[in-house]
Amino acid sequence: MKRLIKWILNHLPRTFMQRVAGWAVPLVGLLYVGRGRRCPICGTSRRHFLPYGYTEPREEALCPSCLSLERHRMLWLFLKQSGLPMKGRMLHIAPEVCLKERLRREMIAGGGDYLTADLESPLADLHFDVQQIPLDDEYASIIICNHLMEHVADERKALDELYRVMRRGGWGVMLSPVDLERDKTFEDDSITDPDERTRIFGQYDHRRIYGRDYADRLRRAGFEVEDIDFVGQLSTAERQEMALFVNRDNSLRRADHIYLVRKA
Repeated sequence: MKRLIKWILNHLPRTFMQRVAGWAVPLVGLLYVGRGRRCPICGTSRRHFLPYGYTEPREEALCPSCLSLERHRMLWLFLKQSGLPMKGRMLHIAPEVCLKERLRREMIAGGGDYLTADLESPLADLHFDVQQIPLDDEYASIIICNHLMEHVADERKALDELYRVMRRGGWGVMLSPVDLERDKTFEDDSITDPDERTRIFGQYDHRRIYGRDYADRLRRAGFEVEDIDFVGQLSTAERQEMALFVNRDNSLRRADHIYLVRKA
């Protein structure tokens, strides 16, 4: 299964996968009917979740029902427990299929608006380059923008744009894959071979590997930033049940952090 997942991710177009994954992955998930893992987003229980990853697929990563990954389940739990105001207009960039309709319902229930945006995804309401956002200043009171900054050519320009379109008093979550063993972010545009970039950066279209300076890079754009080890606040049993950065043998992996940003 790991080899098949790795081949699919590295060889099939992303837009094609976005169109077919909604029915193909649940079919595969029928092989794992049972209990042991439970997705906090959709409530599905399975003996195991599916592996996922471009280089070394992570065990227990992909919910076979709503297609959530570890970071999506972590974010959903955080949003439900944080008490952050789900009001005004939410702009969700690079919308995840497991979250977008649920966030839309949350915003509408609070009398707000919800819009999605992406460069090319068929799932999005709007299509634009985050380095040049065609929206008014202070357009959104909430911005969700996850696992995007590692892809963009000019990170500073993209962050400046996100800061510009966030309302004063607004908040957002901007997750990226961060190597907490690195002090500084690593970039090297001289590496152009896709296979070599996949080997070094973990994915052929990643432009950088973020280090512990990620929060400071968000701050340079003007944001107030909280670096939150949210999963570290959960019990081992909770992490195992919800497949939050665990392996198939129930051992724990280092968890991603939540990066909560605000505009004063």
